[in-house]
Amino acid sequence: MVSTVSGTADLTDVKGTTSSPGQPEEHSVMATVGMSDLSDEILLCILRYVPVCDLLANVAPVCQRLQTLCCDKSLLTHVCLSEEYTMGDQTVRHTLRQLSNHVQSLSLNGVYWLSSGALDSVGRCKAVTCLDVSGCRLTAPRLSRLVASLPLLRSLAFDVQPGFDAGKLAGEAVDRLSRLAELRQTLLTPSYGVVPCCAQLRKLMLQFDISDVTREGFGVSCHLMVGQSSVPHYEQLEEFSARLAPGEVNQTLLLLYLAVFSVHVPERLRVFLVSVPGPNPARWPAAPSLAQSLGLRGDLEALQLPRSWLDPSSLKRALEGNSPKHLSFSRCPALWPQVFQSLLEGGVRDASRLLSLNLSGINHVPYSECRGAEDQLLPANMSRLASCCVHLRHLNLMHTHYHHEHADALPPPAVPHLCASLAQLRHLRSLTLPACALSDGVQSHLSAAQNSSLLLLHGLKKLPRVGVQNYKVGSETATQGDTTSGISQLAAGCLSLETLELIGPGFVSALPRLEPCTRASVEPRGMCAWARSVGDAHLAALGGFQRLRRLTLAGLPGVLRGTGLAQLVTQCKDLQVLSLANIGTLKIMNYNASLLEALRNCLQLRELRLEQPYLNANSSFFDALSCCTRLQRFCLISRNGSFEAAAAESFVERCGRVVMCHMFTGGTLVACRNLQKTLLDRFSSPRPGLSAVIYPIQHEDLPSIIRDIPLTLLDGTTLFQSHVAQPPRLSPW
Repeated sequence: MVSTVSGTADLTDVKGTTSSPGQPEEHSVMATVGMSDLSDEILLCILRYVPVCDLLANVAPVCQRLQTLCCDKSLLTHVCLSEEYTMGDQTVRHTLRQLSNHVQSLSLNGVYWLSSGALDSVGRCKAVTCLDVSGCRLTAPRLSRLVASLPLLRSLAFDVQPGFDAGKLAGEAVDRLSRLAELRQTLLTPSYGVVPCCAQLRKLMLQFDISDVTREGFGVSCHLMVGQSSVPHYEQLEEFSARLAPGEVNQTLLLLYLAVFSVHVPERLRVFLVSVPGPNPARWPAAPSLAQSLGLRGDLEALQLPRSWLDPSSLKRALEGNSPKHLSFSRCPALWPQVFQSLLEGGVRDASRLLSLNLSGINHVPYSECRGAEDQLLPANMSRLASCCVHLRHLNLMHTHYHHEHADALPPPAVPHLCASLAQLRHLRSLTLPACALSDGVQSHLSAAQNSSLLLLHGLKKLPRVGVQNYKVGSETATQGDTTSGISQLAAGCLSLETLELIGPGFVSALPRLEPCTRASVEPRGMCAWARSVGDAHLAALGGFQRLRRLTLAGLPGVLRGTGLAQLVTQCKDLQVLSLANIGTLKIMNYNASLLEALRNCLQLRELRLEQPYLNANSSFFDALSCCTRLQRFCLISRNGSFEAAAAESFVERCGRVVMCHMFTGGTLVACRNLQKTLLDRFSSPRPGLSAVIYPIQHEDLPSIIRDIPLTLLDGTTLFQSHVAQPPRLSPW
């Protein structure tokens, strides 16, 4: 917020004279630094970082020059109001009135707190060609009036709410929709939305977020007229993407949308992204023919299909002769050999064009030393991949396994550590790794030697405890000091890395985004000895990524006191998003002191998600959290945890930018409701976008509570999911 700009006619100058008393006049240096001395080009670059509401209300009235600059096309042509949580209905109306003659692209995505009447002001902006009102409350009649008032509209994004009836759209609105080139629909109820009205679509983006059960407990039916789906024919479609939340209704509705592809595949189709969660996605018989059609034209840019839709031969035909930029084969380990063969052995025209690759594995199969190694990464393949895909920016290897001692056992020439191979990717911006990929294998050798010696004394000595061993002074440096060379190599090579996710192979969140929620106590699945050896020394070594902005650490039982976390945040000074889940043992909160120390140093932090079974959110915790003065979103998930209501209220008061406070703990329903009511009553007026949800995590009504949370907050923070190498964000621009 720009609240320090005065309404005076002149811009403020800061003058300083640097000269000694005995120095001649000609050697005196007069330094004058002020905004009035800056060129218009530099001022425009500065003003781009000012929120548009402040720009028009506080900056423009300062003087004539700033007023002219604030109306520059570069500042007002493309406007995003998604993060303006302090805007109320009146502010939005006033801002849109001032923007009406300038704005061409307008995003109100996730502005969930606006009333429906405030959206009518969008109709004043006659020059708008791209409009995003996803997350806003919009009925069919109001959508009809809005679309009819925008003659130049070519791109639209909105939510299809329960009760939506396309039959209530006026004729003029239907005519406008028929000219749309891009459409994004977030489906909250079984419906085709406005797709049958859009005959000239080039880009169709769908998000299916329909619950299988109504609020009353009845099953949701998905009976639609299949014939309606063939109305637009998708003749000019170039890009199709669909993201599904868990549930059978979402999968059934997706197949209805895809019915036309079974008859005819659009000739210009070059992007086909379908993300279906769950272990057993519904089969689509037309998938092989679609893959063959995509491979014929040689212009495929992005491909993602569920694992039950393709076999290796179909995938080979789809990739052959193409140069894709985005490939995602999440939960498809059976297809990985073909993926590597296509990328490394000439199966694609130009592998260097690949920018994003998702090879995340499956997390529903418990790890066993005796099972097949289908989800284990081969060092040779990863080394060759890094050499071929030199421009790769986003890589996701979640729920896979990499065990470095396997590489040590290979005959010379020795295969480098996975981190050393990935260090060749100089353009890498975001990366998700399994925890075992950080281990150099040193500690696992020591453990094996210790176990073999203990077997000789079986019956003579007390058996070691199961799980994380008791902490001993000096144990961190003794056992982990020489096991971080892989991280050091990765940090030295990937200097541009901004997003890092380190997730234990067996991590299971209590509130996942792409899995059925399970609030019961869950033991780690798929955890291997290499992952258990990753501890505080490894966390400290992550401080080598000094440009890091987003960090996720989940399922790391080898962390003892969390001292590495405290060291990490002192080096990563630009950290803005932090997610910590199931760090150390799950029986106690063993890194509380280090967590509080880390929070006091997270001065740039804007988003924090904590998931730990026994986290006590007391006054000390909230005092440390209050040091994060830029914090906007906070989510706490603690099955057996508790909170102090007065401390939480004081935290929200002291951190004036907090607009999301979600806490799911072991507290009583009465205590949770009282705190939620207090927060909403006190802070909703100055923060219209405040979302305060406090609820017992084991309460039977939790699913309905989560359903009422705005989708933008669920997707971004509350529900756990990986954000690396996912399908391009569903946005019309």
